[in-house]
Amino acid sequence: MAIFMFVFVVILGVCLLSSVLLRWNEMRYMRKGLPPGTMGWPVFGETTEFLKHGPNFIRNQRARFGSFFKSHILGCPTIISMDPEVNRYILMNEAKGLVPGYPQSMLDILGTHNIAAVHGSAHKNMRGAVLSLLSPAMIRDQHLPKIDDFMRSHLSNWDNKLIDIQQKTKEMALLSSLKQIAGIESGSMCKEFMPEFFKLVLGTISLPVNLPNTNYRSGVQARQSIVSMLRQLIEERRASQEIKSDMLGYYMSSEENRCKMSDEEIIDQIITILYSGYETISTTSMMAVKYLHDHPRVLEELRKEHLEIRGSKGPENPINWNDYKSMSFTRAVILETSRLATIVNGVLRKTTQEMELNGYIIPEGWRIYVYTRETNYDSHLYPDPYSFNPWRWLKKSMDAQKYLFIFGGGSRQCPGKELGMAEISTFLHYFVTRYRWKEIGGEEVVKFPRVEAPKGLHVKISAY
Repeated sequence: MAIFMFVFVVILGVCLLSSVLLRWNEMRYMRKGLPPGTMGWPVFGETTEFLKHGPNFIRNQRARFGSFFKSHILGCPTIISMDPEVNRYILMNEAKGLVPGYPQSMLDILGTHNIAAVHGSAHKNMRGAVLSLLSPAMIRDQHLPKIDDFMRSHLSNWDNKLIDIQQKTKEMALLSSLKQIAGIESGSMCKEFMPEFFKLVLGTISLPVNLPNTNYRSGVQARQSIVSMLRQLIEERRASQEIKSDMLGYYMSSEENRCKMSDEEIIDQIITILYSGYETISTTSMMAVKYLHDHPRVLEELRKEHLEIRGSKGPENPINWNDYKSMSFTRAVILETSRLATIVNGVLRKTTQEMELNGYIIPEGWRIYVYTRETNYDSHLYPDPYSFNPWRWLKKSMDAQKYLFIFGGGSRQCPGKELGMAEISTFLHYFVTRYRWKEIGGEEVVKFPRVEAPKGLHVKISAY
């Protein structure tokens, strides 16, 4: 009985203490000028609700507090902005008291020197280096031939097989990027790299709690393994004195690399480029396959475009730059897939000083989550927004409208946008001209915090 009473008192005390701390946490942020909203529990804030319920949590908060409100997610006090005009202002005015504000877990795992984390002159120099690697001329002459060669091989033996298209597009995005970035095509390093990289990706969106069996610790350990592999690759290249025509070769060349980055900076850039390309390319490719399966008329139009390209060349002739630039409907399919699936929900910024924004005072060090997801479903911008309609993008004004945030905005618009387009387009070219497919199982696709099919997306493949 005494033990029972002791346990009861302890539980009651914990509950009372939690209640007091919760109220104290709310009072701490009831400062004049702050936007409305709730902050949740001490330390953890509303992270659990945010990660578990995602868009529904944010929509509920918007119904209560409007399109500009405060919260506490991923370990940080955060303003969530869903206003298209305010979001455009934030993305276009980074230097005015705002810098990248990615969560600590992402910084720890991608590295503090990565292009997404730095700002000012460091970001300008790094972005310039990346853009020179991803210019139209470089894509035409260097990247597209490698992409075409890889896609032919990757899709060569899928006939009459049951495959998980989610897993296949993940492998495709990573292995193709490894080939372009570091000249890694196959062998033991690929086998070691792939599982570590997948763990690294999972760790980037997690609470930075370094405990056993957490995604964060697994991601940090995966980063250590990947850094070791890349450092060994750099040392081997330096010892051989061979300069290769890939991104790593460019970064290591003192003649071409005007930034003259250290090995640590080079490694962080390689990891970040791999991460950025992998996440968007693999998911967009998977969802394009999903949407094409569900919309036969779109598939018919897409296949027609690619069969015309294929008919103008021999069976073994690769697609070239002119072929890629002629894929107008393919580009529309990719844009519509990115919009409807919402591959990227938004971006984070951090205040470097107390500032006024949208009529409110935002304290120094707070994050601002530029939440662009709802803009993708704005019926004023996209009539019948929940329908998959690539034809909407064939209007020239659509691709240039000022609230298009699919690829970010301002000085941080995705520098790899065109390369990603080329990669997905090449994948779709060989996929739709070689195969038909049918979904098996009807697995669920979730869209938050990242778009994925938790049990895979299995399809039965047959020759076209």
